[in-house]
Amino acid sequence: MMNVKKVGVIGGGQLAWMMGEAATKLGLHLIIQTPQKTDPAVKRATEVILAAVDDSSATAKLANICDVITFENEFINLPELQSLAAKGVYFRPSLNSLEPLLDKYDQRSYLQSIGLPVPKFNALTSDAELEHISQFPVVLKARRHGYDGQGTFIIQNHQDLSATWHKFGCPPMLLEEFVPFTKELAVMVARSVSGEIIIYPVVETYQKNQVCHWVIAPADVTTEVIEKVNAIAHTLVEKLQVIGIFGIELFLTQDNQVLVNEIAPRTHNSGHYTLDGCNISQFEMQLRTVANLPLISPSFKSGGAVMVNLLGYETSQQDYQTQRQTLASLPNTYVHWYGKTESRPGRKLGHVTRLLSKTELSQSEQIADQIASIWYSNQ
Repeated sequence: MMNVKKVGVIGGGQLAWMMGEAATKLGLHLIIQTPQKTDPAVKRATEVILAAVDDSSATAKLANICDVITFENEFINLPELQSLAAKGVYFRPSLNSLEPLLDKYDQRSYLQSIGLPVPKFNALTSDAELEHISQFPVVLKARRHGYDGQGTFIIQNHQDLSATWHKFGCPPMLLEEFVPFTKELAVMVARSVSGEIIIYPVVETYQKNQVCHWVIAPADVTTEVIEKVNAIAHTLVEKLQVIGIFGIELFLTQDNQVLVNEIAPRTHNSGHYTLDGCNISQFEMQLRTVANLPLISPSFKSGGAVMVNLLGYETSQQDYQTQRQTLASLPNTYVHWYGKTESRPGRKLGHVTRLLSKTELSQSEQIADQIASIWYSNQ
């Protein structure tokens, strides 16, 4: 493998922005493909190609000026990128490892095929299939381009199911059982060029309207649950021969079953706590995997951490300086502001990480609520 110095990134949002600091630390040049000059990562990139993330001609230009290309999101034009890969462009993770995951129905089918536990699911493609659904609530999901709760609907009855599906013009969608979970969990897992696998601690996440509000690391779960999650993570990246880092979201049920909810084939919101809470962040880990640098086993710098997303709650051009200063004045608290130029409801504008002592772990939810109450104080 060549000596990697220039890493291309498809996408220039906050994930690539946070990768920028790790790139500087590792002596790597970050070259990004992103549509807007105002996108967060533009400030930290060595070079920028202004183009949509699915513009494959722009990706061809990106390939000419970097050694390897990785991803900030999965909204890519896979067939056109495959023609670049055929010409020798290095993508990490490989397009073969991404292919089964980009469509949510295909992802479910693939996970089931390799023996991983998933909720019961079906493809919704015709009105006739609606009549066979007897148990509610159900979850209806867009098969592509859904994120931060967009394209996910919890449906309570036949009438609402039909109306929601028809509202979108009846495209093929994923329909699955609603899982009455006791906790939502997540884990970050990385795999190197040589096949070394590194798994971060299992965390608990709290979602509201299908958007992550906070993460507690580590999750308060049994050793048995941790072993199940780690086995899932190991199987997934080994079967796909991943080079990179993946986020895995999971459900924990009342009878201690662990079911895979979704796979993010990149850095993920549930791993943001690693920036301040661990000796190696998920962003540095991603760069180490794709640049073929030695991996480092993650460990907590303290007893644990709480990460709270700073979500937009209004349409405005504010930078929320007062709330940010109040949050930054809290003990062992780190504010990451993504520098987005406009706020809108549900938009991720930044996040806050609070490092916890072991004795504070039992108060982690109250601490998350305290941070949220400061952020939403003007609402």
